[in-house]
Amino acid sequence: MRCQVSVLYFARSAELAGLRCESLSVPRRITARQLWEEIVRAHPRSTCFLEISSWSCSPETKLPSSHQLAEAESAQVLLGTTRNNFEGKKVIHLEYEAYTSMAETEIKKICRDVRQKWPSIKHIALHHRLGVVPITEASVIIAVSSPHRAESLEAVMYCINTLKASVPIWKKYRDCSEFHP
Repeated sequence: MRCQVSVLYFARSAELAGLRCESLSVPRRITARQLWEEIVRAHPRSTCFLEISSWSCSPETKLPSSHQLAEAESAQVLLGTTRNNFEGKKVIHLEYEAYTSMAETEIKKICRDVRQKWPSIKHIALHHRLGVVPITEASVIIAVSSPHRAESLEAVMYCINTLKASVPIWKKYRDCSEFHP
């Protein structure tokens, strides 16, 4: 049995995939690694934008079971990647650093806020890489599932906007000397 997963593409990943959003049919019982493989299979010429060097969970972690997916019909995924330019300057890579304990606290708060604002949300995953992130690689991934698409889409947007505004993670552009929150 298969289910539909909505995948959202942003920045360089959207350019490489040639689209902003798509729905993929995936097996109901699937691991995180298998989901990535399904996305790569859908875009074989653009595999470089899906290279993940840091997982927020084990790549072998089982994603929601068929029973859980039956309750959560819509899964939205945001994959934010490093662009090759910023304000007209060439970017080779980004360097992220964080006040880790506060960042973890703020991310947990975002997840709690999502559950309060959208009680129908079934699952939330939010991960931001730290350290060097080369162009085309993912720096942030957010996944939210719910019974209806509208709630999970709104929750994903809330997560990324709130993460950027309140989580103490700073990025340094290779060719710039300042940190930009």
